[in-house]
Amino acid sequence: MNFRGAAGFPSQIAAGFGALVFGVALTIGDGVGAAAPPAFIHAEGTRLVDGRGDNFAVKGINLGNWLVPEGYMFKFKHAHSPSEIAGLIEALVGSEAAARFWTEFRDDYIAEDDIRFIKAAGFNTVRVPLNWRLFVEPGDGGADIFNGPGWSLLDRLVQWCRDYDLRVIIDLHAAPGGQTGVNHDDGTGFPLTFYVPRYERLTIALWQKLAAHYRDATTILGYDLLNEPISPYSDEKYLNPRLEPFYRDIVTAIRSVDLNHVVLLAGAQWSTSFAVFDRPFDRNAVYTYHKFWANPTRDSLQSYVNFSNRWNVPLLIGETGENSDHWNEMFRRLNEQFGIGWCFWTYKSLDSDTTVVSVQKPEGWDLIANADSADQNSLPPREQAQAVLDAYLEAAKLRNGHINADYLNSLGLRAP
Repeated sequence: MNFRGAAGFPSQIAAGFGALVFGVALTIGDGVGAAAPPAFIHAEGTRLVDGRGDNFAVKGINLGNWLVPEGYMFKFKHAHSPSEIAGLIEALVGSEAAARFWTEFRDDYIAEDDIRFIKAAGFNTVRVPLNWRLFVEPGDGGADIFNGPGWSLLDRLVQWCRDYDLRVIIDLHAAPGGQTGVNHDDGTGFPLTFYVPRYERLTIALWQKLAAHYRDATTILGYDLLNEPISPYSDEKYLNPRLEPFYRDIVTAIRSVDLNHVVLLAGAQWSTSFAVFDRPFDRNAVYTYHKFWANPTRDSLQSYVNFSNRWNVPLLIGETGENSDHWNEMFRRLNEQFGIGWCFWTYKSLDSDTTVVSVQKPEGWDLIANADSADQNSLPPREQAQAVLDAYLEAAKLRNGHINADYLNSLGLRAP
C-alpha cells in the first residue's frame, strides 16, 4: 500500500508504521492508553474531561448526508446507498454534470456558515460520517493510495471547527466492504469488512493514516471506529465474537501513531449491544451506543450504565433523535441524568421537522425522487433534471433553509 500526505497537513507516519503490512498488528510501548496531553479531550473514569480536568459534556450534532449520502434524506424511492445515489445522479444528467453536482453539493451542504450556526446554537461537537471511498484510490498494480477529495473536505471542516471552537468526532460510517450490511455502509448488503481480509486490512490502514494525519489536532475529540457494525440481519453468532478483536487491531494501529485521541467503540446490532465487549483494553476509550424510538425511561439505558459502572468507562450516545420534539427532550434529559453526552441525528435533511435545518423541497423534486437509474422511462429530460438539481443545491444552502427552532429547544439549545 502506498501512502500520500493529505492536503493541508504534513505526512506524519511514525517509524513503526512499516510493521503494519496487510493487517499485521504493531507492537506498542507502555504508553498506550496513557492520559492525553492537557489540550485533548480524554477519558477519566466514567467522564470525558478537558485540559483543566473539567467535565466535557458532549452536545453534538451529526453531519449526516454530507459525505455519506442516504436515500431517505433525499426522499428517493429507489436509490438508497451512496453508490446507488451517485448512479442515479449520473443517469439523470451524465457523468460530467454529476461530478459538478457532487463538488457543489459538498461545498454547499456543509459550509462555514453551517459550522458558525452550529456553534451559535449551543452545540460543542460535530460527528462527521465518512465514506472510505472518498479517502482511498486504487493505485498501480492493485495497491491502494490514501488520496481523494475526502481529505481536503475533512481538513477544511476541522479548520472551521477549530476557528469556532467545536470538537470533531470522525465516524467511519462506510468502511471498506461494509461493516453493517445495509445501505448506509455503501457495501453489498452484507458486512464484508469482517469476511474479506483485504477489506479488514484496508480499514485498519485507513484508521492508521487518519490518526497519523490528525494526531496533533486538538480539535478532534476522537475516532468512532465503526458505525453500527453487524446488523441484526447478519450472522451474529459468527460475527459478534470478531468485533472486539477487530477493534483491538484498529486501536493497535492507531496507538502506534497517536496516543492522544479518544477511540470510540460502538456496540453490535445497530450499535445497541455491549454484550460483545469484555474488559476494556484501552484507557482512553469511550463506549458508544445508538438509540432510536426507545422508551425515554431508565430501562432503555440500564445495560449501558451497568457496563460503564462496572468498568469505569465513559459512555456516549452517538446517534439518536428522528422523533418528536417532546421525545427528544425526554431522552436527552435521561442521558444527561446519567452524565452521558449525546450527538443527535441529524443536522440537515430535505423537508424534515426532525432536523436542525430543513432543506425546502424544490419544485419538480418528485421527478428526481421517483426516478430509477435502471428504468430509462422513469428519467425526466436531462435539461429538466439539471434544473431541478440546481434548485436543490441552492435550497441546501443554510441561508435558504428552514430552522426548526422547536427541535433546537428540545435539545436545550436556541436558534441564534
